[in-house]
Amino acid sequence: MLKTVCLRKKATNSRIKKVIYKIVASNMKQTINLAQIGVGYWGRNLLRSFYHSEYIGTLIAVDPSEKAQQWVKKEYPTIKIRDGFESVLKDSSVQAIVLATPANTHFALAKQALLAGKHLFVEKPLALSVKEAEELVALARLNRRILMVGHTFLYNAAVRTIKSYIEEGLLGQIYYVYSQRLNLGRVRSDVNALWNLAPHDLSILLYWFEKLPLQVSAKGDSFLQDSVEDVVFLNLDFQGGVSAHVHVSWLDPNKRRSMTLVGSKKMVVYEDTSADAKIKIYDKGITKKNIDDSLGDYDNFGKFQLIQRAGDLLIPKINFIEPLRVETNHFLESITTGKPPLTDGGHGLQVIRILEAAQKSLKSNNLPVKISGI
Repeated sequence: MLKTVCLRKKATNSRIKKVIYKIVASNMKQTINLAQIGVGYWGRNLLRSFYHSEYIGTLIAVDPSEKAQQWVKKEYPTIKIRDGFESVLKDSSVQAIVLATPANTHFALAKQALLAGKHLFVEKPLALSVKEAEELVALARLNRRILMVGHTFLYNAAVRTIKSYIEEGLLGQIYYVYSQRLNLGRVRSDVNALWNLAPHDLSILLYWFEKLPLQVSAKGDSFLQDSVEDVVFLNLDFQGGVSAHVHVSWLDPNKRRSMTLVGSKKMVVYEDTSADAKIKIYDKGITKKNIDDSLGDYDNFGKFQLIQRAGDLLIPKINFIEPLRVETNHFLESITTGKPPLTDGGHGLQVIRILEAAQKSLKSNNLPVKISGI
């Protein structure tokens, strides 16, 4: 009798263990074997974020620089190091590739990666022309591979919160937006300040408004290098009368990462460099109030007065998680689920459409250029 009870208990325990094993197995996340090409200025941040991700299986760093290789060995001894791009293209165990290389190499390397059947993350900008970007988007679709562009600010909790304000109508009718992305350096030679800095603001505007601008005009100046603009001013006109002004520069005494939205009900300032006040909501504005007309129906001038309104300043609490961590995990999750990422190739292509039009305007002395693809 005792033996029978013990056998039944063992069988029950065995069944419980099997159930627990199935639950644990079902909750285990699929891991991805990934190779990152380029471990330079921004590439080091990307490598750190991927290294700490729970979705990563094997991580490979590819950079021909001996200095970069030594840095990887010191900081992350478990990361495998290779100095050739071809080796990871031919490696069937590598499922995804990250490109953290100069912008002028993106198209050629991205095309090879997609043709090799790899999922692909490309640092912004996706390419340097609309034609190149369209080809990459088409290749990703043809090969059924995830193509994601590193527009990090769309994974910023403050940017997403402002998006919810716009959707809820908190600001009322949006009149205009202006942004400043300024600092002293880091000066680039492969691209100008437009292609280096403006993609951040343009991707945010596309995310907030969910549409391309109708046209763009741009003016810039080259002070440090011939034909490489250090400072650029962009004006964008959206359907419905909303306008946006973007100022980017490598030659400014102050580091600024701010965007201001002016609406009919409220105004919002987003300051990315602020530690504890990334969003400020101003309950102020100017209201147009109609006045009772005592002159009769024949007076049709429509009398009104402008009343200035000043209310509270609100600084909402933001549950902030490092955007880069959110972004890199989002890429890996997209691979495991098959769902297109927020900043997919299509979004990256829209940013390139604006940049290409702005570059044409820049070279034609600020003449407005219509955006292609609308």
